[in-house]
Amino acid sequence: MFGTGLTAKAVIHLLRSAGFHIEALWGRTEEEACELASDLNIPFYTCHIDDVLINKQVHLVCINSPPFLHSQIAVKTLSIGKNVLCERPAGLGFDDTLRMLNAAKYYPSLMSLMTYHLRFLPTFTEMKKRISSDYIGKILVIEVRVHSGVSLDLHYDWSHDSRMGGGVLSSFGGHFVDVINFISGQKATHVHGFMTTFQKHTPKVSGFREITSDDFCTFQMKMTGGACCTCVLNNNVPGEFSYEVLAIGTKGCLIAKNGRLHGQLKSDNPSILGERELIEQDNHKHPDGFETLFPCEVLEQIPVVLCQGMVKFIEALKLSFSKDDDCRKWDKAALMNAATFDDALYVQSVLESIKLSSKTSVWEKVNMLLFSY
Repeated sequence: MFGTGLTAKAVIHLLRSAGFHIEALWGRTEEEACELASDLNIPFYTCHIDDVLINKQVHLVCINSPPFLHSQIAVKTLSIGKNVLCERPAGLGFDDTLRMLNAAKYYPSLMSLMTYHLRFLPTFTEMKKRISSDYIGKILVIEVRVHSGVSLDLHYDWSHDSRMGGGVLSSFGGHFVDVINFISGQKATHVHGFMTTFQKHTPKVSGFREITSDDFCTFQMKMTGGACCTCVLNNNVPGEFSYEVLAIGTKGCLIAKNGRLHGQLKSDNPSILGERELIEQDNHKHPDGFETLFPCEVLEQIPVVLCQGMVKFIEALKLSFSKDDDCRKWDKAALMNAATFDDALYVQSVLESIKLSSKTSVWEKVNMLLFSY
């Protein structure tokens, strides 16, 4: 495990619950790694990247470090023949992600997956099936709205800096850009976006320090299949994390909202919608053991939707490795819904185009290089 933050701690807990053994831990400092390794009974810890990668007991590397290290660690891991799970974002920019993708294509038998966990939620997998089976007809519009008030009481770190991968667009936007591609099968060709930071200081980030990571973002996308998409990400809304993904087609609509998927079709009269039906729903609770792992004030700010997506992903990960006695081998069929580095390159390209559009105030074309992969 690379990383000692909240996400790394959550992943360690869920991996252990699924039967995985955590053999080594990396932290930015020896003290940081030692403290968490002692708390979680991890036998080996270090602040040197290579010390983890050459450990003979390590066959799967989970990257939950600061984003500027993601590409470096992923490429090194693949080059020595070990499997990789990388937390989003995939590096700080398109070039970082492209290096990761090239390494993955050079070693195609190795696992190289991104942790876009929302793909594994029953609501989104069912939404994808319904759209693929022409349940709502041709997609016309996709709307996404995400509200949160996540403001962990942290001293200044990379998450407060837009240049280091912080911000609501990177933390939540990447997930929903990926979900839109996953459920619709369409990619963005052009984007128009706006980003800003309303809360530039907190009790622990003040004085000459200033938060530059965005806490509000809105963007529109023109898709390859002719659909239009609009998305609002707002991290200034008090209360629990909430989201809604609305897909409107020629025959009706699908609404995934806070763990429930509803469908509503047009009646014989095209101008009238039929009765709304509940199609699928997700678990609405944090995973078992989280209440002892995190303080209450932290647990309240870890969105249930991301935790449950993580649980479903790790269940599929366990199934993938259980098909063979060799712990280095994995079954791709069990993880067929997982996001690859190809998907990461697409998401990264879209995010960069949104950031550029926010500066230029015009529609920006998404890097078409990704369509050749």
